[in-house]
Amino acid sequence: MAEVRFEHVTKRYTEKVTIIDDLNLTVRNHEFLALVGPSGCGKSTALRMIAGLEEVTDGDLYIDDRRVNDVAPKDRDIAMVFQNYALYPHMTVRDNMAFSLQLRRTPAQDIERRVKQAAGMLGLDDYLARRPRELSGGQRQRVALGRALVREPQVFLLDEPLSNLDAKLRVQTRAEIARLHRLTGTTFVYVTHDQVEAMTMGDRIAVLNAGVVQQLGAPQDLYDAPANLFVAGFIGAPAMNFLAARLRASGDGGATLVFAGADGVAPRSVTLSEDLAQRMARHATGGDGSAVIAGIRPEHLRPASADAPNTLAGSIELVEHLGSEQLLHVTMPGALANEAQVAEASQETPVAPRVVARVGAESRFAPGDAITLAVDANRVHIFDPATGFRLT
Repeated sequence: MAEVRFEHVTKRYTEKVTIIDDLNLTVRNHEFLALVGPSGCGKSTALRMIAGLEEVTDGDLYIDDRRVNDVAPKDRDIAMVFQNYALYPHMTVRDNMAFSLQLRRTPAQDIERRVKQAAGMLGLDDYLARRPRELSGGQRQRVALGRALVREPQVFLLDEPLSNLDAKLRVQTRAEIARLHRLTGTTFVYVTHDQVEAMTMGDRIAVLNAGVVQQLGAPQDLYDAPANLFVAGFIGAPAMNFLAARLRASGDGGATLVFAGADGVAPRSVTLSEDLAQRMARHATGGDGSAVIAGIRPEHLRPASADAPNTLAGSIELVEHLGSEQLLHVTMPGALANEAQVAEASQETPVAPRVVARVGAESRFAPGDAITLAVDANRVHIFDPATGFRLT
């Protein structure tokens, strides 16, 4: 087991192409760390630098207290699981799992012990004599995991290993990977673009964008307290709704969010809870108030009567039925469809795309219905439109 440490690590291909920019990150001993972000953010590059498949341009990379910048991949005591399985088609499952140990001239008795142990953990006992073409996608991925497991490495590196699986197999295999981590206690670094995988498996999550760590923390911490608009929009499914608003102080020490309205539509307002108003006191101003971006998660919007306080009004454009719940896509003046429109909000440009509300399956709604949604006044996130950072 080992700690992995990036100290001011930069990966640069040319003077104009920097993939990782001054990365400082520690993967703790025994930890399951998920690196998550959009395509091209640098997460796989960071993983490949740990493996020794990419050179470090600047900075230092350590596995435990050993600087490994110039250490060959075979000498780093790591095991890597790739997205495409990379199994030898002419070998049986047993031979695929044993091959790396045979290359190291590990004693045959030890190889057999490790293969049987890994096969037992992964439910592959009945498939050891089969070849990859005789296996399902999930079984092939388990063989790839087993091939890494038999090496008994200090660090497991997993590069989007579930991308080729269907939805049901992804759920099943991510549970197996999480169980494998608990059984082995080995340090895991897991790269994915799927925030659901990161949330369900990671002890901590590092969110990357453009080669820079935006936030590092426990899954629930990132969900409850995102550092900025990027993290808020990336973590959570469906994504957080962003709305242009003005934060106005009231004489009693309270604060109110006034949401932008379109032509002919009166603006709506939400009075913040006492706790949130106190935390936002230095940002709230009198008069028209200060420009902010309000973030509201879909589950913090619920249907309400038209005269209820702290509500937003709109028209249902789409209803997604998910069995146990429904997602209502509501056209609503003042809503920001995505982070790219934050610049418009900072210039007070009216926009009116959709927000999403998560409601119970017992509710009955149809496209075209008018709807009033109550806002949980204690669960609103407030962001600076100029910097994108969360003010709360």
